[in-house]
Amino acid sequence: MRYEPLNPELFILNRQRFTRKMNPDSIAVFCSSDRMPRNGDTFFPFRQNAGLFYLSGLDQEDTVVVLYPDCVKEDAREIAFIRRASEKQSIWEGSGLTKEQARQISGIQKIYWLDEMEPVLNELILLAKRIYLNLNEHDRFHSPVEDRNHRFARQVQEKYPAHKLHRSPPILKKLMMNKSPIEVEAISQAIHITGKAFQRVLEFVRPGVMEYEVEAEITHEFIRNRANGHAYDPIVATGVNACILHYTQNTSMCKNDELLLLDFGAEYANYAADLTRTIPVNGRFTPRQRAVYDAVLRTLRMAAPMLVPGVTLDEYHKSIGKFMESELIGLGLLDKTDVKNQDPKRPLYKKYFMHGVSHHLGLGVHDLANRYDPIQAGMVFTCEPAIYIPEEKIGIRLENDILVTDTDPIDLTASIPIEAEAIEEKMQAFSGAFN
Repeated sequence: MRYEPLNPELFILNRQRFTRKMNPDSIAVFCSSDRMPRNGDTFFPFRQNAGLFYLSGLDQEDTVVVLYPDCVKEDAREIAFIRRASEKQSIWEGSGLTKEQARQISGIQKIYWLDEMEPVLNELILLAKRIYLNLNEHDRFHSPVEDRNHRFARQVQEKYPAHKLHRSPPILKKLMMNKSPIEVEAISQAIHITGKAFQRVLEFVRPGVMEYEVEAEITHEFIRNRANGHAYDPIVATGVNACILHYTQNTSMCKNDELLLLDFGAEYANYAADLTRTIPVNGRFTPRQRAVYDAVLRTLRMAAPMLVPGVTLDEYHKSIGKFMESELIGLGLLDKTDVKNQDPKRPLYKKYFMHGVSHHLGLGVHDLANRYDPIQAGMVFTCEPAIYIPEEKIGIRLENDILVTDTDPIDLTASIPIEAEAIEEKMQAFSGAFN
């Protein structure tokens, strides 16, 4: 791994918090992600299962973590199984973690090789009455690909049909929404690296560069600063491309008098940053671009302070929708009378701003969470209002990452330039005026 290892106290605490939520006489099993085949004998880059990483920090394939907090065998209450590298694997891929390294990273003292797992795990399951399984649960997503945790769940159902099965994700969702100081530090490091990449972009962008060249500048800065890479596929969208919400082709030329929307974030220690900035390709906003930009920025400035304990995301989004209506009326995009007579279930502002404002951020850019729970201190959210006007080739989105506290929210991205004047000033300083 490129990143500095996180303090193992994080994973020890996370396991304690998880096991307190388990029913008595229960065992929980967490499997690592698969290595996903790419083509022939090659694989896509490995990304660890978020739940397993959250509970152990172990960041390699072929890993299983077992928690059995009230096991009669005291030394079996926390166990990790890791890959034993063969001589061939050691030559071609490296040996991977040693048992001692796994102990240091995770704080789990009992480490076995994975090829020793079957008899050990079988005995523990037979001692338990309940089994917690870690399935990928997201109410807006269903994967067509079965992962290792799903395969393990089917095996458990077949082999232990008399055991009662439970779901780990509901517990993980409750826990992972609230970030510890160590997690906030990791997210802040990802944001810091992302900010350095944005600085590099401001130095580089000018009419005639290609979107993919801008992406390359971002990637360069990520890797040289020890990030895993991108937390998600970066959006580098110029002109009308910025009005495509998940545009990732990044193949067009950046033209004079157009805007460039950049939605990207570094991943550091598996924790994500999520930043969006929109800049003028030639270093200066046109009056119309500036008017729309300022409307979006005012919306962000209004929205971020609302991320406080007790507020629900539904209430939050409704309030921001009302504010956005007034901004769109001011820009001449909506008519005041039409807004007054609109169907409340189909607000007119969604023609120009059709997505939500905030989502949880952490071990994923859309972190494991329950979006119906009220906002709580310790949560980290994005705040990303936008206005899209395809007929004018204007798409402007601005996004910062906000830590909720018991007092005022903290903008973790506050040091990254966002004011239009600051963007123009830096681009002019680096590149001079473009005409």
